[in-house]
Amino acid sequence: QVRLVESGGDLVQAGGSLRLSCAASGSTFNINAMAWYRQAPGKQRQLVATITRGSNTNYADSVKGRFTISRDNAKNTVYLHMNSLEPEDTAVYYCWALVTTTPIAIPTEYWGKGTLVTVSS
Repeated sequence: QVRLVESGGDLVQAGGSLRLSCAASGSTFNINAMAWYRQAPGKQRQLVATITRGSNTNYADSVKGRFTISRDNAKNTVYLHMNSLEPEDTAVYYCWALVTTTPIAIPTEYWGKGTLVTVSS
């Protein structure tokens, strides 16, 4: 199995910065795409940013220019650098990965348990 563990969530003032990390462990033969999602209280989970194994990225319009997703394939880790944080960024941030666990396995989605980011005004 594969385990995703997020870290880095914190309470920060508006305008501040945070870096989230997500480390994958277990049967990670190949980690294809990775992503960050977030879920604010009372709202649906939404996609924040994605990154392919080749580091092609995509962002939600609401975070473009403020957030940067990156990954270290050697460490099986994905990062989310968040700048100019706004109260509207307050949410639980979840890590997602599409993982092939063996050379013949079908890629499978995995989720972390989330890390809380709170932005005060």
